[in-house]
Amino acid sequence: MAESEQQRRNRELIELLNELRVALPGVQVLFAFLLAVPFANGFPKLGKLDRDIFFAAFITTALSTVFLIAPSSYHRLRWRDHDKERMLRTSNVLTIVGLALLAVSITCVVFVITDFLFHRAWAAVFTALIVVAFLVLWYGLPFAALLRDRRRPGS
Repeated sequence: MAESEQQRRNRELIELLNELRVALPGVQVLFAFLLAVPFANGFPKLGKLDRDIFFAAFITTALSTVFLIAPSSYHRLRWRDHDKERMLRTSNVLTIVGLALLAVSITCVVFVITDFLFHRAWAAVFTALIVVAFLVLWYGLPFAALLRDRRRPGS
């Protein structure tokens, strides 16, 4: 039995909110870590580049938190307005932006920590590996599936 438009929207909203439940704890733990780092003993030893990249990680993590929580706020404020299609489209964009910001945050943190622990060359190598992993797994796989689906006859 095919689902109605209302059932589809309800299912998609539940799926979106469940996906956010996966992403939010990670971004919140990262943000808590970043809040504590400047007060640690080793922080003054960071060079200017590491401090700048740390600050980029801090700001992108804060923005990621804002974007990833925004769909829940939108849902709460508009829940009885029969606006689920717009809510889903808006929330989807907010989630995509929030995840992109999270990828930037994690990448920045990997650079700063690796540079602090080892050397700038190792930081560049491992940061590049993380960027490639994000690009392939978070963006490459979905876009490859999209292209494959569009090439399929009858799509």
